[in-house]
Amino acid sequence: MAYVIAVSNEKGGVAKTTTTFSLGASLVDMGKRVLLIDLDPQANLSLANSIEPANATRNSSQVLLEGMPARDAIHNTNMDNLLIIPCGARMSDAEHFLPVRINYQFILREALQQANLAEFDYIIMDCPPSMGAITVNALTAADLLIIPTQSEYFSAYALRDMMVMIRRVRKETNSDLAYRILITLLDQRNRTHRAIREQLQQTFGAGLFSSVIEIDTRLRESPIIGVPISQYRPKSRGAQQYRVLAEELMEYVRQQKDSQST
Repeated sequence: MAYVIAVSNEKGGVAKTTTTFSLGASLVDMGKRVLLIDLDPQANLSLANSIEPANATRNSSQVLLEGMPARDAIHNTNMDNLLIIPCGARMSDAEHFLPVRINYQFILREALQQANLAEFDYIIMDCPPSMGAITVNALTAADLLIIPTQSEYFSAYALRDMMVMIRRVRKETNSDLAYRILITLLDQRNRTHRAIREQLQQTFGAGLFSSVIEIDTRLRESPIIGVPISQYRPKSRGAQQYRVLAEELMEYVRQQKDSQST
């Protein structure tokens, strides 16, 4: 069974899509088969994989709103073993139409279970920068929530709302949801960044990835040209740091599975 990851933060501009794209590609480089799911109406993950939302006739909004089988919405990307369910033009309607349905929170989880996507090692979902119905669906379906956050005051402050959401989801729809915070866009020369990073470490402890992602202009270029950082600039700092993150994630998942089997 694939391990399902949601990448989400209420605050935008924290490298959420970059993390989904780069982490997925790094896992593929390590021999894994990965399915990306674009749930953000902005569709940046789809665009990074050269898919125009208006032209994506099989997409995640159809899975959520029209009951399309998830397997039917899968597209290839330019990278072997990295596949994607792109975002469709109607995804913005989901926030209005999903909540009127009974048990709407479980639609995505049931769609993934029915698709029997056992050929994938990981499913990584890029969520919108909001705590609405789409994100609730993703967190209900996920084994792990990755929360990218900058070492800046407002980004760190937004984690309070994320913790409230995690408690709500654990109580109502997914008691097993785990989370890990990922520090992104870190400037090691910036005293404030260093101070907030230390504060996050003290506050969240093991809930924080040891890996960090520093500022790297090549990471911003990578989704624009549609090539993962591991292929675009494999020797860059960003590529190396996402490889380290992928290794840490795989070890975390291995430990979780080992603990469940004992």
